[in-house]
Amino acid sequence: MSLHLEDVTVTLGQGDSRTTALSGLDVTFRPGVLTALVGPSGSGKSTLLAVAGALLRPDRGRVLLNGTDLAALTDGERARTRRARIGYMFQSGNLLTGLTAEEQLLAAASLAGRRPRSQRARIRELLTEVGLDHRLTHRPHQLSGGERQRIALARALLLEPELLLVDEPTAAVDRTRAEDLTALIARTTHRYGAVTVVATHDPVVTAAADETVDMLSPAERS
Repeated sequence: MSLHLEDVTVTLGQGDSRTTALSGLDVTFRPGVLTALVGPSGSGKSTLLAVAGALLRPDRGRVLLNGTDLAALTDGERARTRRARIGYMFQSGNLLTGLTAEEQLLAAASLAGRRPRSQRARIRELLTEVGLDHRLTHRPHQLSGGERQRIALARALLLEPELLLVDEPTAAVDRTRAEDLTALIARTTHRYGAVTVVATHDPVVTAAADETVDMLSPAERS
């Protein structure tokens, strides 16, 4: 299983503000490998994640997830693929404010069409794995930034996705927590064999990555 972006071009904006975020990009990401996307702001890291995760359709090119071209799917097919095959861990954590740690994952299971009750044991196993079994009933405002990120990671792994996409996971935590969180992402990548792509500015993350893809700045692309 792999993720391959083939001749991918994406333009954003309208009129005079229109910019090329990705231009003829060819890159392959392998299973069980933590790949760090590095480069300055505006180099296309977040755009690459959005395209890879079937959140944004490229203007040109193919996005092959284990042979399936995500760019060629209908909107409905793309939505089903996102729910069943792709895990996301956003920079902010994107937790629902009124739900406990356990309920965050139960809600994700429900949205994916799984019976939440059937996932309860798996949810508790994941929250234990990320060191939060003692925080099951805590809501986001009762948790630290690192704890919220670990819940987001557990939620992303709930359905054992083929592809794990992570955007700036350490931006809201201190160095010690950044190292712990990065080690956790690396361990889960190797354990579950997922294709893991992390957009980051943090040298802690790049040092732990198995591979690095350096995205060019807009000036270098022109």
